Amino acid sequence: MTASVMPPSAAEADSVEGSAPIRVLVVDDHELFLQGLQTVLEIEEDISVVGRAGDGLEALTLASGTSPDIVLMDVRMPGRDGIAAAGAIKRAVPRTRIVMLTVSDEESDLFEAIKAGAVGYLLKSIPPHEVADAVRAVHNGQSLISPSMASKLMVEFATMARGTEDRPRVNAPHLTARELEVLKLVAEGRANREIARKLFISENTVKNHVRNILDKLQLHSRMEAVMYAVRQGLFDIE
Repeated sequence: MTASVMPPSAAEADSVEGSAPIRVLVVDDHELFLQGLQTVLEIEEDISVVGRAGDGLEALTLASGTSPDIVLMDVRMPGRDGIAAAGAIKRAVPRTRIVMLTVSDEESDLFEAIKAGAVGYLLKSIPPHEVADAVRAVHNGQSLISPSMASKLMVEFATMARGTEDRPRVNAPHLTARELEVLKLVAEGRANREIARKLFISENTVKNHVRNILDKLQLHSRMEAVMYAVRQGLFDIE
């Protein structure tokens, strides 16, 4: 399959007077699914599909050339797979946020994707109308994981935490007490709105704390930060 760059959509052309649409690159080795995904996204006025690719190598080439806001990418593909491509894309275009959209419910794929810099891991069983909502949520700074995979992740976090029980606690680089508090709530799977309500602060303040945490730890996603914190024994996971 040959990678392709999409011409500006009607939404993109009409965006001069409003905010720019979310620019998405879609990647999958099944042409029929790829076309369907493009169709689902392009009916949304605030989303523009800027390109599509059939494997990880094509995805890297297109991402480097188009600098998309979001990459929606399969895990299992011929040539360079999605996880390897995720790491390469994050190095080439750090601002791009990557979401794996896959049939793989393997825990190892989930963990490797997060370590590679993915901020979302969704199964292809997701209803089509929820794909655009997922794109918007990730664009707004959320990390998204399909519920069945999230439960596996929480089990892994708990296992990791138990492995640090005899390890002395360390101070995270320059993280404040409030930032650690926010990070623990992120680890519990709470969305920004829930964190804001619990801490009696605004959602924008939560976003600022998360951004500062990632900057200080030099990480790309909320889940990477949680994995770091659990490994270092910074807090307990219930």
